[in-house]
Amino acid sequence: MSITVTTWSLEQTSAADLRPAAEPAGDVRIVRAEVPSPEFSRFLYTAVGGDIRWTDRLGLTHAQWVETLDRPGVETWVAYEKGTPAGYVELQAQDEGAVEIVYFGLIPAFRGRRIGGHLLSFGTARAWDLGDRWPGRTPTKRVWLHTCSKDGPHAMDNYLRRGFTLCDTKVEDEPEVETPGPWPGARV
Repeated sequence: MSITVTTWSLEQTSAADLRPAAEPAGDVRIVRAEVPSPEFSRFLYTAVGGDIRWTDRLGLTHAQWVETLDRPGVETWVAYEKGTPAGYVELQAQDEGAVEIVYFGLIPAFRGRRIGGHLLSFGTARAWDLGDRWPGRTPTKRVWLHTCSKDGPHAMDNYLRRGFTLCDTKVEDEPEVETPGPWPGARV
């Protein structure tokens, strides 16, 4: 069985495009995961993407996770609420001054609490200065991401509110895949 999936690519072409969200109430901190950890990154990936059918990294080996995370220009930033991981944003510097927000999202229990807008604002701001932080990189000229119709219902609105604009749309049929979330039965 297949499902029709719409994928939207969005971008900012100037740091001035960013419209930051207000910081959420409470004890929310955003911290860089400075030591590439496949185990921690896979936990974040499945905890955030399990209920919205993220599957592209599920088949990666440990070595492939290490290779992905340990490249220059890749950064993972984690939002914590009262010491508990709430979500993350993964950035990847690319050629010609582009930075992709490769993954962004919140663990379901933390959605709807204004953490997402704050985390996206923070991650986008970091993307804009990523070229300056990595030796030999071109200064950032474009920050981009993609989202799709499988993502959460507030994802697109959050991106647009932060100042991203639509630059491409694709519609494709994909096989319907059941993802277990962080453990079997987590989607129940």
